[in-house]
Amino acid sequence: MSSMSAMPSSHDFTTAWLRVFAEVARTGSFTSAATALDYTQSAVSRQIASLEAEFGAPLFDRLPRGVRLTEAGRGLLPHAEAALAQLDRARTELDALGRLEAGRLRVGAFATAAADLVPEVLREFRAAHPEVAVTLAVELTARLLHGLAEDRLDLAVVAGDADPDAMQEAAATAGVRLEHLLDEPMLVALPPGHPLAGRADVRLAELADEEWIAGSARPEDTLMRSAVRAGFRPRIGSVVGDWIAKQGLVAAGFGVTLVPALAADALRPDLARAGVHPDDVPIRAIWAATPRGVAPSAALAAFLPLLHTGAQAFRDH
Repeated sequence: MSSMSAMPSSHDFTTAWLRVFAEVARTGSFTSAATALDYTQSAVSRQIASLEAEFGAPLFDRLPRGVRLTEAGRGLLPHAEAALAQLDRARTELDALGRLEAGRLRVGAFATAAADLVPEVLREFRAAHPEVAVTLAVELTARLLHGLAEDRLDLAVVAGDADPDAMQEAAATAGVRLEHLLDEPMLVALPPGHPLAGRADVRLAELADEEWIAGSARPEDTLMRSAVRAGFRPRIGSVVGDWIAKQGLVAAGFGVTLVPALAADALRPDLARAGVHPDDVPIRAIWAATPRGVAPSAALAAFLPLLHTGAQAFRDH
């Protein structure tokens, strides 16, 4: 049998002392308690003596045949049992978190990542771990980074500079850790029957005569900003923020609009599409961001590999 040698200091009695006390009270014997707890009889005696010294009163009368609670011992017993029960409940809850039978997962994503990639991964995670409470917040990347810093999110899927060094520097400033998921090319949604439909690398200059449906009247504030800096001047005919409305206008022949590849599967089936040359609209890097220096929960540790698998499936699509 094992022996407990290290004794806690005064005002620092441990759960083990209370557990020994409760077991001696239950069995009425130091020897029987030692057998039940796999301690030596002398270790049990020392712990009871230490607990009595802590409270300044004898807790057991030592009798010829076993021991019996004193008045002080009878007063302590319900408190010890309540404390041990509370600790057992806490241990059960923590074990449930570790087994993903409880807990939460707070995910954030920018809009196009929330169109298909993230919901599909969340669906797979929830099917495997239905007891974990899952929430999804859809916000701009800047707000997602704030959400991580403010402990509103456990993980965020963010879009950033395709230059990994620049993005990692920005992440360090924001206090987040980044894992690269994928590089996202851009498409252009076209009215049905458009002559450029299906092309893999359309140059924006080939769409110079088209009217554009954009989220801002200032093209330098849109995904076309690099082409604008290079001299491309789109004719913006409609300023529309809503994704469904943009598709409706394209389908009705009112113009064309840029589409991040992550949202391609959410396009209306009656729209045509074409790939955009990366020199005109650069490929966008997509990252998984988590708070730096924060221990990941069991739920987050289980979700991240699924997210990487989902990103790989998108790259292979």
